[in-house]
Amino acid sequence: MSTRFNMDEVHPAAYQAGAGMEKALQNSFLTPIQKELIKIRASQINGCAFCLDMHTKDALKYSETPQRIFLLNAWKDARELYTEEEQVILAVAEEVTLISHKGLTEETYQKAKQIFNETQIADIIMAAVAINMWNRIAISTHMAVAG
Repeated sequence: MSTRFNMDEVHPAAYQAGAGMEKALQNSFLTPIQKELIKIRASQINGCAFCLDMHTKDALKYSETPQRIFLLNAWKDARELYTEEEQVILAVAEEVTLISHKGLTEETYQKAKQIFNETQIADIIMAAVAINMWNRIAISTHMAVAG
């Protein structure tokens, strides 16, 4: 499958607006590992090979373990590998990614409120929104996985 076009070249203003979301998230409370877990999990759900390739490599650079990356798709069955905070972050990210199913459920939101403040919950939601945007760009333009 060949790349259809480069979104950054065809629609630079919109692409840069997306990059602005990423820049805003640099100052979030989320650790680099937490950000990569969100990016990997959403990309698994969306089937984005380009983003999975990029973010699993990035996670490894941040010293994430291969085991946690390998089992991320089944994190609910491997809860012992993920902290309580990470489990809530992943639940929020999944529900935002699968927004048409139930949205961010009240149960998950209440769990998040027990651990995080509103600004932190907003950071988690925006991190999920950002990667979902990038997934959609990469999949619809057929961005190639780096060789």
